[in-house]
Amino acid sequence: MSIYLSASLVCPVSSPPLENGVISVDDDGRILELIPACMAKERNLEDVRFLDGVLVPGLVNTHVHLELSHLKGKVEEGTGLPGFVRQIIEQRAADDNEISEAMKLADAEQYRNGIVAAGDISNQLISRSVKMDSAIYYQTFVETMGFNPAMADEIIARVRKLKQDFLPLTAAIAPHAPYSVSRPLFDLIRAEGNTTCITIHNQETAEENQFFQRKEGHFLDLYKFLGLDISFFQAQQLTSLQYFLPLMPDDVRILLVHNTFTSAQDIKFAVESGKDIYWCLCPNANLYIEKRLPNLKLFRQEGLKVTLGTDSLSSNHQLSILEEMKTLHFQAAIPFDELLRWATLNGAKFLGFDQQLGSFEIGKKPGINLITDMKEGTLQPETAIQRIL
Repeated sequence: MSIYLSASLVCPVSSPPLENGVISVDDDGRILELIPACMAKERNLEDVRFLDGVLVPGLVNTHVHLELSHLKGKVEEGTGLPGFVRQIIEQRAADDNEISEAMKLADAEQYRNGIVAAGDISNQLISRSVKMDSAIYYQTFVETMGFNPAMADEIIARVRKLKQDFLPLTAAIAPHAPYSVSRPLFDLIRAEGNTTCITIHNQETAEENQFFQRKEGHFLDLYKFLGLDISFFQAQQLTSLQYFLPLMPDDVRILLVHNTFTSAQDIKFAVESGKDIYWCLCPNANLYIEKRLPNLKLFRQEGLKVTLGTDSLSSNHQLSILEEMKTLHFQAAIPFDELLRWATLNGAKFLGFDQQLGSFEIGKKPGINLITDMKEGTLQPETAIQRIL
């Protein structure tokens, strides 16, 4: 049986919006037809459910840390990344039940906020049961870190086992960040293969570039706090992106996350690398940690493949892709249609879920959300989202 849904505006994402258009779906939420208003009127369709707002596909959160959900409200804002990392290390340990319950709530929050798929960073197996029971499609990235070259073999063996333990969920081994992964460990990650997408935190703080270019800055204090001897490391005279990108695998989709201090020269370097790169923006987390956003003009003028993420509840007040869209709109006047593509189809393509998700196309089952309280096609502070299917 067909279900007909209509709204003031229907946004398929992969094709132009339909004013007062109609979506036909089956009982399972699979798209059967996209019907322009004039054709719907000619066909005299019955039982069309009209919704006041904008119908959009399910949203995609390409970067979240479910495991850190229990740290909501416990991490001080505005400390910069090295200070943030220290707080996470000092407060991360908790009872397994507390962590599990917080993850369940976080998963439910994403679902309520219209999120249908997520790329989740995992350091341990504890999120597996939550993901197995979730209505959200998860791509798990088993986060790999270890800056001591002598530990590379031991670390890769551990994360390899963790990846296997996540089965039947899809998981990939991924480096945490250039400042936490040794060159031998990068080599071992690249040699692992058997994945289609990989992610890494990139240039979240100015200190990251400072460390790689001159071996200076607050990262030295962080390594001292961690008890790490980094006498082996020499300044690279390169930005962190220029250092690590050649060490990343070829022939996979690469998600660079945060990019708060990525320059035009870095973007040029990345584009010329020939790698299949996506750029994830987590604006509310950037403001939470560094009180700064990336140079959004650069990403737009270069036509980069941008996705959106929330980061974790340790660095954000909510898990809502709509709230990330609103922040980018209010801060940089980015139009709704561009933000919507970042929040849906681009993310689905990176995660490899675009055969089912990301757009209203016949045969897909992308989820359907209603966005309300927009004004003349633009997001407002009061704009909200409601999950329809």
